[in-house]
Amino acid sequence: MKETVIPKAIVDEAIKANGLPSVGKASIREVKKLINDIEKASGTRFVRMEMGIPGLPAAKVGVEAEIEALKNGVAALYPEVGGLPELKEEISRFAKNFLDIDVNPAGCIPTVGSMQGSFAAFLTVSRAQKGKNTTLFIDPGFPVHKQQHRVLGVPFESFDVYNFRGPKLREKLESYLKKGNISSIFYSNPNNPSWICFTEDELKTIAELAQKYNVIVMEDLAYFGMDFRHDISTPGVPPFQPTVAKYTDKYILFVSSSKAFSYAGQRIAMMMISDKLYQTDFPDFKEYYSTTQFGRTMIFGTVYCLSSGTAHSPQYALLAMLKAANDGSFNFVHETRIYGEKAHRMKKSFLDNHFYLTYDKDVDKDLSDGFYFTVGYPGMSSDELLHNLLYFGISAISLSITGSERDGIRACVSLVPMEDLPLLDERCKAFDEYFGK
Repeated sequence: MKETVIPKAIVDEAIKANGLPSVGKASIREVKKLINDIEKASGTRFVRMEMGIPGLPAAKVGVEAEIEALKNGVAALYPEVGGLPELKEEISRFAKNFLDIDVNPAGCIPTVGSMQGSFAAFLTVSRAQKGKNTTLFIDPGFPVHKQQHRVLGVPFESFDVYNFRGPKLREKLESYLKKGNISSIFYSNPNNPSWICFTEDELKTIAELAQKYNVIVMEDLAYFGMDFRHDISTPGVPPFQPTVAKYTDKYILFVSSSKAFSYAGQRIAMMMISDKLYQTDFPDFKEYYSTTQFGRTMIFGTVYCLSSGTAHSPQYALLAMLKAANDGSFNFVHETRIYGEKAHRMKKSFLDNHFYLTYDKDVDKDLSDGFYFTVGYPGMSSDELLHNLLYFGISAISLSITGSERDGIRACVSLVPMEDLPLLDERCKAFDEYFGK
């Protein structure tokens, strides 16, 4: 009789104790707590791939600048709601140096992580035009963005893009936009969880249709520069981070410090609003706000109400990190390349044991190795696969909570140390021997 790495009874009892009807439907944080409980009950350490958090030390230049700011007394002072003026300038420089776009510093707003940035954007954009209050998600995507919509009461629609790559994307997108209720299109690039990256032609398609139907494009660049097939690390020199902002004049970009700078704990990110959108007047704002200009509404209406600005000292950290990146003295892309190396090695552990890549192509090219990858196992649904992996001391999240229509799990490489890769090999092999035909 073959045995699991962790007794099934321990895993099943922990799932029951956590009140989870299906572990595959559990949120990321619920999975994290469940794994903590199983580790404690079993005494067996997991190969942990469920949480998308950095596995590298925070950028030293940011830590030192924040400590200095605190010593200088900024903790006693309210920050500017729209951000430190010098930080806004540096964000604008960063946009030019690494995205090759021009964004006025006025539209460069620090936020309490991209989570607050997206929340503020969803709230604001959904109120800009009566009758156009629905977000279109190009999935798969980060589950919490949909949870934000549920909390706000903002409607959304979505589709899994994998079968609509390349020329097929236009017709699929237009089938939603022509209904007239879509206020914005939202996606991440590189994508969480699938790690697909849109081509320049696909970004042009999104931009052209957004212009045609007067829709705002919201692009989440949380994994900035992590398509390691292209080295964007030299400021002001091609290639640049691909972005829809090259092709449309009404966009909002979100750039997190959590992954690119490993600065997750201080909750600091950048929202970049295009100059055209910042200046646009939306008369329907008057029902909720005192101004109709989009940029002022975002800053002095929504962001002010949410948090009265972003914590003071992390802004100095972000300022220092951006200045060093802009000046060429801090190669933040080089710092994160370890994620691609681990992904390549970890994929092999699965593929050698009859797993398959759930998302494997960018149109006709193999996906980059990066922060995430997705795998499935023959004959198992997403929920079954995640549940069964727990018996073998491997954690992840189910693709069923990401808007994916494909079976599999999302694996994050960041918290798996190199020395645990042989352990992953062993456990994938044990899984295959137990469940293989």
